[in-house]
Amino acid sequence: MSTPQWIIVGAGFTGAVLAERIASQLGQSVLVIDRRDHIGGNAYDYKGPYGILVHKYGPHIFHTNSKKIWDYLSRFTEWRPYFHHVVGHVDGCYTPIPFNLNTLADLFPRQMADQLSQVLIDTYGYGKKVPILKMREEASEQLRFLADYVYQKVFENYTIKQWSLRPEQLDPSVSARVPIHISRDNRYFQDIYQAMPADGYSAMFERILAHENIAVETSTDFDSVRGLYPDAKVVFTGPIDEYFDFAHGALPYRSIRFRMFERDEAHVLPVGTVNYPNEFDFTRITEFKHLTGQSAPGSVLIEEYPEAYVPGRNEPYYPIPTDDTASALRPYQQMAQELRGKVWFAGRLGDYAYYNMDQACGRALALFEKQLSQARPPETAQNEAGERKNMAVSL
Repeated sequence: MSTPQWIIVGAGFTGAVLAERIASQLGQSVLVIDRRDHIGGNAYDYKGPYGILVHKYGPHIFHTNSKKIWDYLSRFTEWRPYFHHVVGHVDGCYTPIPFNLNTLADLFPRQMADQLSQVLIDTYGYGKKVPILKMREEASEQLRFLADYVYQKVFENYTIKQWSLRPEQLDPSVSARVPIHISRDNRYFQDIYQAMPADGYSAMFERILAHENIAVETSTDFDSVRGLYPDAKVVFTGPIDEYFDFAHGALPYRSIRFRMFERDEAHVLPVGTVNYPNEFDFTRITEFKHLTGQSAPGSVLIEEYPEAYVPGRNEPYYPIPTDDTASALRPYQQMAQELRGKVWFAGRLGDYAYYNMDQACGRALALFEKQLSQARPPETAQNEAGERKNMAVSL
């Protein structure tokens, strides 16, 4: 490939999708770099023991309500339909998470569970989802009792382990991610599209990046290439504060330590993931065979231990959504705005936003359509304008 017209930093969902759009729709050359030794970002997977496809950075289950995102990714993968189920260890029982009417029946005496279920249905309606912090503010004594129970047994300690903050200190969007479900649907997600890439995420990313206008360099840091191509436009999906050399201080992130282990058993867990909100230092255990649908005499599992992000020691996985971090982010957003037209920031770390995979993909598609597509060559724009004029005449 000739001198790249674009440098995209990060080969995860946001970076890979933007590279494909620029290469295929604009016909421009793209260099994708990643400091890790692989593509796929945190969704990277590989064949581990027993030939089982494992996720190096913890379980990634694809789900979305967007047909646009689903259709786009379906160009690069076949899908295995998969509905993720999670149980939590609560009061000595393994019960569905998020908390729903079945959880209620597991943890309370039958008559009490029936009464509380009816109050929930009468107050909110069957099939609704209610954030736990909102329910704690209700006037009903029964609802407050239930909300306090769920808060203490399911939400509070898990949140403290995950974020090292109390739930009230976090943005409300965090508690809204795991509400109380007033239904008997035990699926962890209720999105229209729920599936796993049939050949794995890494294979899907290889196909996304398999364009003649795209070159990929892994184990490559941005500092090692930024001076080589001064005229190239840049999309940066790494930490926004790092790009600006922490001019306004370092933004905080949470990290995770993973422990992968094997068991000489066909299946170990009853479902894909078991949460431990109150016991142990880890938050959850996932058994990959549930996700992949593979058969093997043994199994591979992963434990997750949330921890503080320490540069040089671990990876920044989660921006921390609080009022203070929102204020700390603003100076960087202003600096990023001044570079618009030459450098764009996107993705979980570039936007400092808590994205799911489909949201990261959607962010890339929207950024391309609204801003980057304007960088197409003049002759392409003229051709497209002519095509639109001819279409209008034919209509």
